Amino acid sequence: MSSHPEPPPEKEDSSSALSATSPRHDASTQISQELTESILVAYRSVGIGTFGVVMRFVGMPLEKVALFMNSSQVTGRNAFAQSIKLTFQGGPLAPYRVVGPASLVAWFMQYSVMGAAFQFFDRVLSKALDVPPVVYGGQLMDPAPVKAAVNKEDASVRLRSTAKTILAPVLAGALESVVANRAEVQRYFGPTKFAALEAQLKWNPVGRLFAPAYTANAMRNVVMCGTSFIVTPITYKLYYPQDKKSKSSLFYYGMGMNFAGNAIAITMQALWGRALDYSVENGVARNIRYTEVIRSSLKKEGMAAFFTVPKWFSRILMNAPVQGSLPWFYNNVLPLGEDSVLSAMRWATNSALGSNDTHLENDRSRGNEARTHRSFS
Repeated sequence: MSSHPEPPPEKEDSSSALSATSPRHDASTQISQELTESILVAYRSVGIGTFGVVMRFVGMPLEKVALFMNSSQVTGRNAFAQSIKLTFQGGPLAPYRVVGPASLVAWFMQYSVMGAAFQFFDRVLSKALDVPPVVYGGQLMDPAPVKAAVNKEDASVRLRSTAKTILAPVLAGALESVVANRAEVQRYFGPTKFAALEAQLKWNPVGRLFAPAYTANAMRNVVMCGTSFIVTPITYKLYYPQDKKSKSSLFYYGMGMNFAGNAIAITMQALWGRALDYSVENGVARNIRYTEVIRSSLKKEGMAAFFTVPKWFSRILMNAPVQGSLPWFYNNVLPLGEDSVLSAMRWATNSALGSNDTHLENDRSRGNEARTHRSFS
């Protein structure tokens, strides 16, 4: 026997670890980059969906006030007081009675789909256009890149990045409205009145899926998706003072950007509410003609039909708790659980591989026993 010590075993790479048959995978098994990204997208989407359900349900009275403020049911002076009276005319719990299981599911789907859709389109478009995905998590706290002279190659990258920045929230917001608009219209009218509206319109299944006033709803969601996932993180990283960056400053910055985004979204929300009122005017259901809705609204109330400070304020009350805090939740809270989620997935993978290895070893043992038995017989 040689007295020289044996050299240490060579370190296994990830590929050999993945293909190993030994049950010792807990220290070496690696998850592919594609699977890791898919797991994180799913985790973030579920987190956003759960966050949205809780915040929207708690803020339901504020939502009803905002819906009435941006409809034609309140006009003239004291519009805010009129909206509050309409909101609670059925009692203090009246705003919650219009929330059924369909609304809870729709809220979860709305926010989880918004999160998943944005992440999906951001990554797909980033790969297709060969540009980086939008900044996320700890990247927001990094210093802004130093500005340099722009050459033709940099200009091409910026052009492609701008195209991706525009397309991602447009596609995500449009998909979000496919999920959310029908439930929002149902909450606006109430289940009984909405069912009667659908029965009179006699739309095909595709039209029923999109529901009335889809276009205005989608335009609003595009604005708010872009505000939460594009404008807020990018401007915070690039322009917020580096020495003042923190989790709390991101929270308040997101709230402030939500106020600005709602200055645009409020007009879309008002158009949505007035379009729905138009669809049931005089008790007869009819298809929405946006040109007529806009023309008649401007004729009656001027620009106040779509934007006033009380309308904007009511929209802020409804939207700020969930949408304003979403950038903070998405970039500061969700990353805290990502390592645990990936560790759980590795553990599940290790357990599955270990179980397969045990079955394989048992099969081999039974085969060896059978061959030994035949040799003796």
